[in-house]
Amino acid sequence: MEHLINQRVKNIEISGIRKFFNMVSHVDDLISFTIGQPDFPTPEHVKQAGKDAIEQNFTSYTHNAGTLELRKAACEFVEKKYGLQYDPDSEAIVTMGASEAIDITFRTILAEDSEVILPGPIYPGYEPIIRMMGAAPVHVDIRENQFRFTLDMIKPFITEKTRCIVLPYPSNPTGVSLSADELKEIADYLSDKDIFVLADEIYSELTFDREHQSIASFLKEKTIVINGLSKSHSMTGWRIGFLFAPETIAKHILKVHQYNVSCANSIAQKAAYEALTEGIDDALLMKKEYERRRDFVYERLTAMGLKAVKPDGAFYFFIKIPSSIQLNSFDFALDLVKKTKVAVVPGSAFSEYGEGYFRLSFACSMEMLQIGLDRMEKYFKK
Repeated sequence: MEHLINQRVKNIEISGIRKFFNMVSHVDDLISFTIGQPDFPTPEHVKQAGKDAIEQNFTSYTHNAGTLELRKAACEFVEKKYGLQYDPDSEAIVTMGASEAIDITFRTILAEDSEVILPGPIYPGYEPIIRMMGAAPVHVDIRENQFRFTLDMIKPFITEKTRCIVLPYPSNPTGVSLSADELKEIADYLSDKDIFVLADEIYSELTFDREHQSIASFLKEKTIVINGLSKSHSMTGWRIGFLFAPETIAKHILKVHQYNVSCANSIAQKAAYEALTEGIDDALLMKKEYERRRDFVYERLTAMGLKAVKPDGAFYFFIKIPSSIQLNSFDFALDLVKKTKVAVVPGSAFSEYGEGYFRLSFACSMEMLQIGLDRMEKYFKK
């Protein structure tokens, strides 16, 4: 019966991140710098709120868009943190993680043969959905621009088919963010164009050198902001994301969402409310620790002679494979596991423009970073 499967689904592949992780996860004594999973536990008071929800039998469907109290808390959160203003009644949707928010956004705004402009390298979760919609991903090579997806990089790729531009900042896999001036320049250019912006800001609470700025501050009427609690509150398994957009856009996305999942998990919504209210600053301690690790890793990589842009957000380094190593990124990553028992993600997982690089996640303890980097140093010396 496989011949009857939707051809667009048959043509896509499992994420290169997961594919590589699954290949090497069985290795004994493996130091893994692969998955973007915070190593902190979900805060205790947030877990307790989830337990209380179960005990109080808060286990039924909620409003399709999420409980009103959670939507209010989410809107108050982004206003306090980033100066964004949304109506919780009509401009906020609670989703099953940021991934579902991306999916329902593309399924709402894309049409056959439309185009989506994305930076390359980029997280692999966008392209398959774009292709399943019959639209075309258009990657822009930003490697020679310090991984910055600025207006001068975007303009040459805009055509009459362009339907959306993806701004995933802080970036996975590079950790790079855009400044307020860079975002405003993009917003000003798009102000009179019929082009959506999908702003994936899931790492917005994990910025190091400056406060996070959203392009929605300058272009709210065309921007769909995606956020969530997976990274900020170490709640990856709770699957709570948020989508913010003007009512004229959000009301259509909500239709797709309600036919997709009906509503987000009710128990997780109670925990999310606790996270956004009593735990509004829970990310600060984690961010401080991530920044300490970032500085440590950058110093070690530099001492090894490896080239990487110092990230100003998230918890990744995107590192150039030395030219002396005559292997593609996938074979390099396999060789690293074989010879050092250190796992990184091959750059090819992040589009063709990631080839020649590898991603290292520092969302793990300083002890693991020390051991893993010591092993890597021996590898590169050889």
